[in-house]
Amino acid sequence: MAKSKILIVDDEVSMREFLEIMLSKEGYKVSSSGSGKEALKMLNDTIYDLIVSDVQMPGMNGIELLRNVKEICPDTAVIMITAYASTESGVEAMKAGAYDYITKPFKVDEIRLIIRNALEKKRLEVENILLKREIRERYSFGGILGNSSEMQRVYDLIEKIGPTKTNVLVEGESGTGKELVAKAIHYQSPRREKPFVAITCGAIPDGLMESELFGHMKGSFTGAIANKAGLFEMADGGTVFLDEIGELPLPIQVKLLRVIQERSFRRVGGTEDITVDVRIISATNKTLEEEVKKGNFREDLYYRLNVLQIRMPPLRERLSDVPILARHFIDKYANEHGKEVMGIAMEAMRILKSYSYPGNVRELENIIERGVALEQGAQLSADSLPEFIREGKGVDSHLPAIPPGGLDLEQVVGEYEKALLVSALDKAGGVKKRAAKLLNISFRSIRYRLEKYGLNTGEDSEEDSEE
Repeated sequence: MAKSKILIVDDEVSMREFLEIMLSKEGYKVSSSGSGKEALKMLNDTIYDLIVSDVQMPGMNGIELLRNVKEICPDTAVIMITAYASTESGVEAMKAGAYDYITKPFKVDEIRLIIRNALEKKRLEVENILLKREIRERYSFGGILGNSSEMQRVYDLIEKIGPTKTNVLVEGESGTGKELVAKAIHYQSPRREKPFVAITCGAIPDGLMESELFGHMKGSFTGAIANKAGLFEMADGGTVFLDEIGELPLPIQVKLLRVIQERSFRRVGGTEDITVDVRIISATNKTLEEEVKKGNFREDLYYRLNVLQIRMPPLRERLSDVPILARHFIDKYANEHGKEVMGIAMEAMRILKSYSYPGNVRELENIIERGVALEQGAQLSADSLPEFIREGKGVDSHLPAIPPGGLDLEQVVGEYEKALLVSALDKAGGVKKRAAKLLNISFRSIRYRLEKYGLNTGEDSEEDSEE
């Protein structure tokens, strides 16, 4: 609130100077004007949080100014001051949208409190707007769930990255929960009490993107009927989450790069540089390095955004998390639909754990919601699951088709086992003990299999030597 911008409008010089000195000492950014017309000109360049205006002024009076302010900047709070109070003028001011109406002479503590309350009300209104936006646009599943080794790595990264000021890039397929990761980073950071503003870059038309991000001034384009603060301005002190960053048009990429480098921007049609302190977390389901090579994404912006990186694993890489996710969604939708589904049948769970989930966690949630809605018993049964899952049509098995002349089963199984061993060793950083744990086999068994396929280097790591 101390950074709030206040405009004093009064034709009486002594009153202007008194209010300007008093409010500046309170820490506000204060400007002043001697007339209504001059104040309107100032509104073309700056959006003020609050205007304190005299009612009786030559030329444009305070009530006329109030009406113009509410047309140009409807979110700006206005307090009216007058030495000639009347019930009629007070009612007129309040009807026109004034926050309060004060009579001269007034007590300093009185106007100080009224101004503080007006700004607090405005702050709460902005927070309410952001909260409604978050509720409307948030991912439908409620929390990052999973206890697999893949998710443990994600949790560790969030814990390390959260307290830093560095920009973060979250990569992963659609439906893996990238926004939940962004929120978790925000709430692990010192910015947790400030706004978290999520923007889906692919959902905003190119022509409106700049205005949505950085705001605009009245008359700057067709439909700009009032001054409007952008989402970056609303997120000042907090975090901006740019989802689907790969969809950002190239001209906006240039402006975003400037914001990152200089921490300032101008509204569309504005002349004033607006300084903001935001942390940027981006997310993409594309490979941005490839987009850079294709010329679709600026290389300099990519390096600015990709200082720290988190990869969200697809659900098919952490199928061990399916049971905990499934039970969470069963509880959620049983409550929402008023059903008495308390658990999941073993056969239904077996089917769910054998599916590859091209739509990731979001797809699993949809499957469970449908199943709960159809289920008549106390447990989610296999019959309540979609037919294509029950028949295994969506399973991504990566197994070769059997040719007309047949195949060598031992050879195919051996190649598949060898590939899994190599993959497990790679994930375990070459530590055989960890690789064995990933494959749910003993240390002795993995050493035997590695030797069988000529993969054993003959040298064990220090961690393996402890076995």
